[in-house]
Amino acid sequence: MNEQDLFYVLALQKVELVGDIVAKKLINHIGNAQDVFKAKPSHLSSIDGVGAILIQNLKNEAVFKKAEKELKFITDNKIQTAFFQDDNYPEKLKHCIDGPVLLFTSGNINLNKRKIISIVGTRQITPQGTEFCKKLIADLGPLDPIIVSGFAYGVDIVAHQAAIENNLQTIGVVAHGLNQIYPSAHKKYVAKMEENGGFMTEFWSSSNPDKENFVRRNRIVAGMSEATIVIESADKGGSLITANMANDYNRDVFAVPGRITDKYSQGCNTLIKIQKANLLTSAADLIYMLNWDIEEKPKAIQKQLFVSLDNDEQKIYDFLQKNGKELLDIIAIQCDFPIFKISRILLNMELKGVVRPLPGKLFEAI
Repeated sequence: MNEQDLFYVLALQKVELVGDIVAKKLINHIGNAQDVFKAKPSHLSSIDGVGAILIQNLKNEAVFKKAEKELKFITDNKIQTAFFQDDNYPEKLKHCIDGPVLLFTSGNINLNKRKIISIVGTRQITPQGTEFCKKLIADLGPLDPIIVSGFAYGVDIVAHQAAIENNLQTIGVVAHGLNQIYPSAHKKYVAKMEENGGFMTEFWSSSNPDKENFVRRNRIVAGMSEATIVIESADKGGSLITANMANDYNRDVFAVPGRITDKYSQGCNTLIKIQKANLLTSAADLIYMLNWDIEEKPKAIQKQLFVSLDNDEQKIYDFLQKNGKELLDIIAIQCDFPIFKISRILLNMELKGVVRPLPGKLFEAI
């Protein structure tokens, strides 16, 4: 994204009543952020969710002064940006309707991999939780995943450190601008973090680590990853919010079980009990469920002769034949079906013997 385009995206973010969903809708409909400000009211009013007050707000020139100030901070500090339409934007986050329109990053982040997992949990991590987290990441090391967390106390910083110790890329998603570090006690980890990955945020340099920002931050953690792992959690906490968001995004969620009397196992045990998380006891569980260790295709199941497919089934079958095994949500997006409908169609196709399900919500044509 060039500097001019970035300027207008920043300005659009400061228009009252324009959040991420509306901003992306405006840009997708009009073409770019600059043209949104130039668009005729009659054109804007034809867009769903855009009313007269929002159109009037687009005329407020104060947003350009704010954008100019933030752009100077970005250029002076060599902050990198990821626009939701760009290739360097997290691929899975593109499929989240409420994903940020713009991300700011620092360090050496490279997302050209599919293996991205988030590890979250209590800030009061126990010795058992620390040991499990370190062993899990070490055992996953040969698969070279990117480890995402929130750079907070407890599980977060243990996960980041374990990733660095195993030469894995790690990303700290923070709830404030990149002009500061929170908690300040973690400043000592910044250099290693940026050498082995870096930091990511949607917040401007004017944003402080306010309580509500952490909930917004959690949707990035959940949305950009293939799976979210809860190491330890009490019966309430931010990690449970992240797990629920991951479920809403149709991502895999894993939780480490513990004794029912342990305070920081209660949240994990509940997630497993209400079937909002898969039970995780080792790296092998994760590898199997995410289909990371399948090198050979299972023996083909004999397909029914002269099987009859309707138009929807044929569309999906042709897509899988061309692209190989693919995630459920990707099939839905590429074939233009809602998730609830694609699940029913795939089940019918499985019964007809033309597709097979694989671990990790993958499907392939037979």
